Amino acid sequence: MNNYSILYFLPARYFNEEELFITKGILEKNNYKSFIASDTWDMCIGSNGKRYKPDLRLDNIHANNFAGFVLIGGYGAKDYQNNSRLHKILNDFNKCGKVIAAICVAPLILGGAGLLNGKSATCFPEVKPDFIRPGIDYKDQPVVVSKNIVTAQGPEASFEFAESILFLLNKRT
Repeated sequence: MNNYSILYFLPARYFNEEELFITKGILEKNNYKSFIASDTWDMCIGSNGKRYKPDLRLDNIHANNFAGFVLIGGYGAKDYQNNSRLHKILNDFNKCGKVIAAICVAPLILGGAGLLNGKSATCFPEVKPDFIRPGIDYKDQPVVVSKNIVTAQGPEASFEFAESILFLLNKRT
């Protein structure tokens, strides 16, 4: 693992397959190696039934081993908005200046971790009431980049989301 390794977090259930496969595909075409993490060793099950086996559990993640951390959305991401272990990992990535990205429902996790305070961000429109809080400058845009953090509204923004992540990664190498 090195500066060309990207870590993806999948909710154990109901992750959005389209967001994962589009983002992962674009970054892999640009020579970034993918690793999947979750809080389970079991198969992660997507909203449309696709299954994915994680490479790492949350306990085994070190920010120095990766260039960036991408949180994949889907309704299962809502279960992680108050996950203290995931928040600690995200804050470690942020302290190291790594690229952090979240799409769809997953920006709720970044908000819960305090990483969006003083930053502009977006999320899936249906979870906007849970997302908006003091300190977060909500933007009704498909993708928002604020310093080292990329947020996106949902699967229809996956290509722009991946391109924005790639742009930030390439600036840092």
